Amino acid sequence: MIIVKQPMSLISTFLWIGFVGAISFMEAWLKFRAEGITLPLGLGIGRLVFSALNKIEWVLAIAILLNQFFDFKSIQWKSLIGFSIPFLILIVQTVWLLPALDHRAELIIQGQLLPPSKLHFYYVGMEVIKVVCLFIFGISLFTLKTHLAAKG
Repeated sequence: MIIVKQPMSLISTFLWIGFVGAISFMEAWLKFRAEGITLPLGLGIGRLVFSALNKIEWVLAIAILLNQFFDFKSIQWKSLIGFSIPFLILIVQTVWLLPALDHRAELIIQGQLLPPSKLHFYYVGMEVIKVVCLFIFGISLFTLKTHLAAKG
């Protein structure tokens, strides 16, 4: 029998993975392949979408934190590492990386030519680490219970 500990954390974790996968790994590069999408238009769409994604990630992270807090007895401290890494990445992205990318996009939209930057590579790397850690955390919320029937 499979038992789910902290179903709210489980749902929030896999929703978070889904949002990041759909937006960061699919929408972000596909929009530039659409007919008629210019670089400034694509960057404007990206700014809007990634701002919304960041807000959704915070809602899901807070839901997980609240579930951990209110179900303190069933916390497996080792599995919390799987959550703490994405949470720290989310802080770094919110405080530094997204504002830096947003500023760079705004300058490009205004027509400025900028030298190449590694900010997008940092973002993608952080997203990969975030998804892997969230997956490990989500899996840790399952418990497999075996029941052996007494033979008589």
